[in-house]
Amino acid sequence: MARTSAEPNADIITFRIPPALKAAFAEIAEQEAKPVGELLRELIRERVKQKERREFESEARRQSREAAALALDPNSDEAAVMRELEADLEEFSKEWK
Repeated sequence: MARTSAEPNADIITFRIPPALKAAFAEIAEQEAKPVGELLRELIRERVKQKERREFESEARRQSREAAALALDPNSDEAAVMRELEADLEEFSKEWK
């Protein structure tokens, strides 16, 4: 019987692991009532998400530093936005008192 996949055109990856590691992983799959292949796909998806998140956070930090540096110039748009935000916060704090 031919194997089918939930994902069309899915690639096959073959790799070697020590027998003890394979047995331990198979035990986890059994405990979670999932096929080993599904657990491996979950691990791969999670690793890709982690990488994407690290890249997103890195870019966010870069943009934040850039905006903070630009805000030091009192004539910049960033400085004007910061003044507006500070004025808004001042108004909100008066309302809360």
